[in-house]
Amino acid sequence: MSDSTLTPPANQRKTLRAPLIVLRVKVDEGGKTFFGYARNISCSGMFIPATSPREPGSRFVVEISLPAPIDRTVQCPCEVVWQRQFSRKAKHEPGMGLKFIEMPEEIAAAIDAWVKSQDQ
Repeated sequence: MSDSTLTPPANQRKTLRAPLIVLRVKVDEGGKTFFGYARNISCSGMFIPATSPREPGSRFVVEISLPAPIDRTVQCPCEVVWQRQFSRKAKHEPGMGLKFIEMPEEIAAAIDAWVKSQDQ
C-alpha cells in the first residue's frame, strides 16, 4: 500500500489539532509506559509519531494529561486507523493515527475547547 493510501489528507480532518504528551496504559499489568508526544489531537483522535507504529486495527488504552484550564488526566481506549512507516524518501514523519473509542462527551468537549484556545 502506498503512503498516500495510509494517511488521510489534512483536509479530511473535521476538527482542530494541537500537541500533547501521551502515555500508553497497560491495563492488564496496571503499569504505565511513555508512549510519545501527540503531534495532533482532537476530540475524535490523534497522531503519534513513532518509528515502529502499531498495525491498523490494534487497540489499546492511552492516557492523556490535559493541561489547564482542563487540568485533568484521561484514559481512553483507542484504535490505530492508519500508519506511516519510516522511509528516507517520506515527506512526513512515521507514526500512527489513533481513533478514540468511547471518549466521554464532556472530555471531548473539553479537548475541543483546549484545542481552540491554542489556535488563538
